[in-house]
Amino acid sequence: MPYTYTSYLRLDELLDLQTPASGGEEHDEMLFIVIHQVYELWFKQVLHETDLLREAFEENDRPAALATLKRVLTIFKTLVSQVDILETMTPVSFLSFRDRLDSASGFQSFQFREIEVALGHRAPGLAARLPEGSPERRRVEERLARPSVYDSFLRFLSLNDYPIPKDVLGRDSTLPVVEDERVREILVRIYRTDPGNREVCERLVDLDEGLQEWRYRHVKMVQRTIGMKTGTGGSAGFEYLKKTLFEPLFPDLWAIRTAL
Repeated sequence: MPYTYTSYLRLDELLDLQTPASGGEEHDEMLFIVIHQVYELWFKQVLHETDLLREAFEENDRPAALATLKRVLTIFKTLVSQVDILETMTPVSFLSFRDRLDSASGFQSFQFREIEVALGHRAPGLAARLPEGSPERRRVEERLARPSVYDSFLRFLSLNDYPIPKDVLGRDSTLPVVEDERVREILVRIYRTDPGNREVCERLVDLDEGLQEWRYRHVKMVQRTIGMKTGTGGSAGFEYLKKTLFEPLFPDLWAIRTAL
């Protein structure tokens, strides 16, 4: 049987996935569910694109890397703009169904954890925040075992005859990225003499900034909605989210600004 628009997109199943815990009594709960389901769909696409981005770096394919970075950046702009829609919901509207969420919390989004890990955020115990033995935890652990986008970027520079130190290329990718003066010196040279690879560096900075912008809008949305209350599911809410701001994924790409 040939595909139709409905069957190809499996719309019957998709549109049956919005089930308000209030049974439809609270009007804004539908918006809350739709926005967060859409977030998760975009997270899935970002993960799909970061796999391609790593592959492009590892194969020294600069045009593919730049095209993929542009797509991911555009997705992050869309994620940020969706906060505007969520903020049309007043604190009173959210509180009318918040108790029905029980322990559910955005903190439990394993796909967002995967995105952080895929881009380069590695922290002790990161996977341990998810239930032991769960498929979600296994996915994050698998991401932790692979090189990050930043690790692949450094290999890309090495393929372009830049002398990235062997200990940096062979570092334990499960550990956080540490600033390295030798890498910074190479990056400064790229910015001054290599416009093509400078563009790649700048798009990575854009990506880092885009994620930080989304974090900021998310933090302010939470503060606007629940103030200083404990987060949904018992998380630290605003105070926890605030701590995640201004933590760059690619510290060397930011640190060189003073030297340029």
